[in-house]
Amino acid sequence: MTPRPESSGSRPKGTAGEKIPEQPTAAQKKSAAKKTSVPKQAVAKKATAPAKKAAAKKTAAAQPPATKSTAKKAAPAKTTAKKAVEKKAVTKKAVATKAGAEKAVAEKATATKATATKAAAEKTTAKKATAKKATTTKVTAAKATTTKAVAKKATAKKAVAKKATTAKAAATKSTATKSTATKATATKATATKAAATGTTAAKPPAKRAAAKKTPTKKAPAKKATARKTGAGKATSAPAQTVPPEMELGVSPAVGAADRDRLLNGTHHDPHSVLGAHPVPGGVAFRAFRPYALSVTVVAGEVRAELDDDGEGFFSGLLPLREVPEYRLLVEYEGTVLDTEDAYRFLPTLGDLDLHLIGEGRHEELWTALGAHPMTHQGVTGTRFSVWAPNALGVRVAGTFNFWDGTAHVMRSLGSSGVWELFLPDIGEGELYKFEITRPDGSKTMRADPMARRTEVPPATSSVITSSEYEWGDAAWLDRRAEAPAHEAPFSVYEVHLPSWRPGLTYRQLAEQLPGYVKNLGFTHVELMPVAEHPFGGSWGYQVTGFYAPTARLGTPDDFRYLVDKLHQAGVGVLMDWVPAHFPRDDWALAEFDGRPLYEHADPLRAAHPDWGTLEFDYGRNEVRNFLVANALYWCEEFHIDGLRVDAVASMLYLDYSREPGQWTPNEHGGRENLDAVAFLQEMNATVYRRVPGVVTIAEESTAWDGVTRATHHKGPSGFGGLGFGLKWNMGWMHDSLEYMSHEPVYRKYHHHEMTFSMVYAYSENYVLPISHDEVVHGKGSLVSKMPGDWWQQRANHRAYLGFMWAHPGKQLLFMGQEFAQGAEWSEAHGPDWWLLDPGYGAEPEHRGVRDLVRDLNTVYRATPALWRLDTDPAGFEWVVGDAADDNVLAFLRLDPEGTPILSVSNFAPVVRQDYRLGVPEDVPAWHEAVNTDAARYGGSDVTNPDPVKPEAQPWHGRPASIRLTLPPLSTVWLRPA
Repeated sequence: MTPRPESSGSRPKGTAGEKIPEQPTAAQKKSAAKKTSVPKQAVAKKATAPAKKAAAKKTAAAQPPATKSTAKKAAPAKTTAKKAVEKKAVTKKAVATKAGAEKAVAEKATATKATATKAAAEKTTAKKATAKKATTTKVTAAKATTTKAVAKKATAKKAVAKKATTAKAAATKSTATKSTATKATATKATATKAAATGTTAAKPPAKRAAAKKTPTKKAPAKKATARKTGAGKATSAPAQTVPPEMELGVSPAVGAADRDRLLNGTHHDPHSVLGAHPVPGGVAFRAFRPYALSVTVVAGEVRAELDDDGEGFFSGLLPLREVPEYRLLVEYEGTVLDTEDAYRFLPTLGDLDLHLIGEGRHEELWTALGAHPMTHQGVTGTRFSVWAPNALGVRVAGTFNFWDGTAHVMRSLGSSGVWELFLPDIGEGELYKFEITRPDGSKTMRADPMARRTEVPPATSSVITSSEYEWGDAAWLDRRAEAPAHEAPFSVYEVHLPSWRPGLTYRQLAEQLPGYVKNLGFTHVELMPVAEHPFGGSWGYQVTGFYAPTARLGTPDDFRYLVDKLHQAGVGVLMDWVPAHFPRDDWALAEFDGRPLYEHADPLRAAHPDWGTLEFDYGRNEVRNFLVANALYWCEEFHIDGLRVDAVASMLYLDYSREPGQWTPNEHGGRENLDAVAFLQEMNATVYRRVPGVVTIAEESTAWDGVTRATHHKGPSGFGGLGFGLKWNMGWMHDSLEYMSHEPVYRKYHHHEMTFSMVYAYSENYVLPISHDEVVHGKGSLVSKMPGDWWQQRANHRAYLGFMWAHPGKQLLFMGQEFAQGAEWSEAHGPDWWLLDPGYGAEPEHRGVRDLVRDLNTVYRATPALWRLDTDPAGFEWVVGDAADDNVLAFLRLDPEGTPILSVSNFAPVVRQDYRLGVPEDVPAWHEAVNTDAARYGGSDVTNPDPVKPEAQPWHGRPASIRLTLPPLSTVWLRPA
């Protein structure tokens, strides 16, 4: 935050014309130890009646009271008594610490003070009458405040005599007649000191005396300070008068050990040192403000400049009964900052938060950790909190302190490993990081793991943010839980947002993407990882900001706007979620606090062998909590309808991509990662419990038992289900694409690759994915995988999509494949939209494929037989699955009422006339619902335009059959007429 300009009010420093005294003499140094700063109002009062009264009592040798030098010259000749006192001061330190000498005079308790007592007694004989008179004057002038001193003495008479004797007389006077002059001189000297330093409130001078004058007198000076200030204060309320039991002052300065720890960033409890604390003698104020010229405490009408103890430390002791509400005026070169003291606030996190974090059960972790603008104890600011249990110390650095976190030391909250600091006057938009002192003493600057907004990469700072977004998707949220995903229409358009329309922001995408997806009939979009990631080439799969939408396209509220607009268009939003690993960037999660924290402590378990990243330690409560809460965060804060969980297989197996000797079996001797299993089960159970209508989808490529089984149901392997709602059918994807890549003449030898999926189709709740992974890295686009010339490639492409949409399972298609883009995808330029430009010669061919996708989705959503029993064998029947020589596949899909739809695929490049297929006898006629060879899709337009009636001839084990014309390289859907 930019420091504020100096206000128009009174300055914390002295005004022009006020001077700092020249180098003091020995007598002045002694005097300084007992001087106190008083409010200017008090100075004014003392300068009138009491000062004039004291001046009237001066002897012929009385000096002007305005300066210390005049006071010093008041006695041109030393008396025998004064010499005795000075001698004792040299040998016994009785006068070097005046407060100590006073104590000796008053109490006469120790042998070492005997000589000082004797000297004081001799002076008392000569001065008694005058001293009493002076005492009477002092009591009258100071009104009731001398009762502090009286309360501490054995007898009232001796206390009064001592007060008169020691008020500078013991140091600079020797005759009885000078007692009264000393009182007046001390008063005026105090006024001079206050004027010279510009102090406007009663201010303990112990630090200044220690730093600038007589260091050895610091402790006694505070005792004198407490008395003097109490007697002379004018601006504070009477209730603030220091009671007798608080009279004994202590040094307010930060001790050497605490100073070192604060300077080195290794202090775990700065609030116990800095801020305001009740101490014997009043309230000690301590501030740590490097580069400040001065620090002044403002508490109501009281203004007290703290002493500069060097290295950015300031302190002072005020004679107050309790800690007041106060602010700090911090003067820097050219400006004065009026601010709250960050070290006067109680913790912002409660015991319940810390308990839940330690247990790994804080389901709203994002509300407890990170940077949160808030109002705390009536003050607006930002609460910073971070989990770093191995750190020796943590500080906050950012634009508000010019990236120097020295003065903003965080406190450790017990054994939780959480560090916290509330910084007043800091708000949204400020950049920040955590400066962590590692166990070896070195320092590292880290982005906030819980940051909810980040800088635009390659910049890496976290950004303070809060959401003001007002949602408009209540109707969508109310109905999304009406049916589970596996029993509802579910076709997904996968989108890489930065490249779908390169250069568009979230809000600009919100004006185009919802309409496009809705027009094509997809039920959902799946967004490739939107969480912040440093390297665009990772497509978002190496995440550093798990709680922040990527800043490349806008703010978090901008992303909310996009999701909201999709919902209002009737389109659900899925996002890729990556809890399997994270990159090694030294400003992010890797060895966050100097030791393995988010990653596993065992290097063999931590290093991901394929991607050069680090795997999470799922067995650690706080790490598991970090990820479970993150899943909830996206669903609750951004209204995400589903999470597609990336790389689940790499999480489940200890030996994933590892050779023998590179992994350690689990406690049962197996290869399963039991910690990861427990994490996935907890994540799924928590998401489904808290966010009805949300679906989780596993990208899992193995035969793990029970990926989509409920977590409380155990399978043959002995494990409970993982609890996912859906699972990507990677086997179907690989097998079917392998089949389609062959020339039709060879497909009969690979026929089983298209039928094998039905052997395990109901073992899980499947999604059939043609994802980004299949159209990059030299794999080519979907249409380019197809054999033959351009016409045959497009025909194969269309036939394959028709087969895919009819097959049990949900559908997912990556962007660009909906219009048969010929080039494989690149995140640098995205889909080749120019192929749909009417000025391009082959535009009708690409537009025809897109029109087919629209029609497939339209018929699909209107036909419950294609989705209602996706996970139930009762919803599927083979008509012919063994016609390998013909390259023909035909099957029925059924809804719960038994209403069928017939799908027939001919993957040969020839027309098959009168192709007979067995069908149910209770359907009177069939008509085409979709024919991928239709002319409007770019096909040869071989169709069955008239309803097809069944014949009584049994075929394929059925009592009736129909004869169809099968177009080349096509899929035809027929439904009851």
